[in-house]
This record gives sequence, structure tokens and C-alpha cells, in this order.
Amino acid sequence: MSAAAAAAASAANPASRCNSANSSSSGNESSLLSRQITVAQPMQPPSRYESQKRRDWNTFGQYLRNHRPPLTLNRCSGANVLEFLRYLDQFGKTKVHTQMCPFFGHPHPPAPCPCPLRQAWGSLDALIGRLRAAFEENGGPPETNPFGARAVRLYLREVRDAQAKARGIAYEKKKRKRPQQQEASSNTDLNSIQVNGGLVMVDSSDHGRPSMIPLSVLN
Repeated sequence: MSAAAAAAASAANPASRCNSANSSSSGNESSLLSRQITVAQPMQPPSRYESQKRRDWNTFGQYLRNHRPPLTLNRCSGANVLEFLRYLDQFGKTKVHTQMCPFFGHPHPPAPCPCPLRQAWGSLDALIGRLRAAFEENGGPPETNPFGARAVRLYLREVRDAQAKARGIAYEKKKRKRPQQQEASSNTDLNSIQVNGGLVMVDSSDHGRPSMIPLSVLN
């Protein structure tokens, strides 16, 4: 009986080894397939906005390290942000005329002048927006965000108004478009409007019955 059992065990070992080899081969194939899928689907590169935001954040961090005395981010205030914005003016490319300049308020000066170059208001405004978002993305609490300080907002407003006068350019805010339903209600002072072919059925609160007006009146 012992010889028969040993023979049976020796006959079963090749089968078990074969099953083990097959399972190992299957696992290797699935692992290789997963790696191929990962290689076939590379990560999307960051957007232009995200790349610029990262560069701005690194630039501000370098400014804090070079500050005398050095500053840490948790001790940074709105006053330090204003220092940073004034520091950037030396790299500006926008001509801002002084009041003594004959081209003050001229949008297209006919000749060069010695007026200084500054950072444009639009560039500073966009920069503060990116840094404000980066501050919170890097763990900063919104309530202590130095880029959203009132002093920073006032400074940007002063720069906008001063550059608008010096350059003769009006900065106007983009008006938000109201929903069509709200515009129709405010323009016609009606409760409900129902289009029927080329005419409009009007149900006004001042009249008990609907009336018909041409559709062209609302265009």
C-alpha cells in the first residue's frame, strides 16, 4: 500500500506543478496587460492656467525666501503681498504716463517719452487671482488668505483707475447676461407669455383676458 501511495503522489506532483505554472503565467500576463494599458493612456498635461499658477506660486515662494528678513507663508500678510506687487513693477512693460507728461491720457502717443514702465493692471489682477487659488490649494485657510485682503483689493482698484487715466483707456466690467425669461418679464412687465405662431398670447395681471401682440415687439 505504501508503494502504491508513493506512486500516486509522484504522478500527482507533475499535475500540481503544471497548474501552478499556468496560474503564475496567467498572473504575469494580466500584470503585463495592466502595465500596457497604463502606458497606452498617459496622463494629460496640465492646462496653461495650471502651469502659470504653479510658476507664480514658485515665484512668490522665492520672493519670501529672499526677503530680508526671510518670511514664511503663515506669517505673510496683505502688506507683504503689496510689497511683492510693487517689486514686480521693475519687470513691467506697460508705459504709464505721469501727469507732467504731454501724452498723459493719450491712448496712442505719437512719440516716445521717459515715463516709467509698470505692470499692467490686468496682469496684476490675474496674478492675484491665481495666487489666491494656489494659497488655498496648498492648505492655506480661506479666512487668512493674504491675497484676498482688503488692502490688496483697494490697491488693485487704485492701479486700475490710475492707469486708465494715464493711458486714456477705460476698463469696463463685463456685464452678465440675464436669462431670457427674466429679461422678457422685466421688459414687458407681464406675468406670462405664450408664443403662438407669429403672435404672442399675453396674460397680464391688469386684464382679465389675454390679448395678442406681434412677436416683433419683443425682439
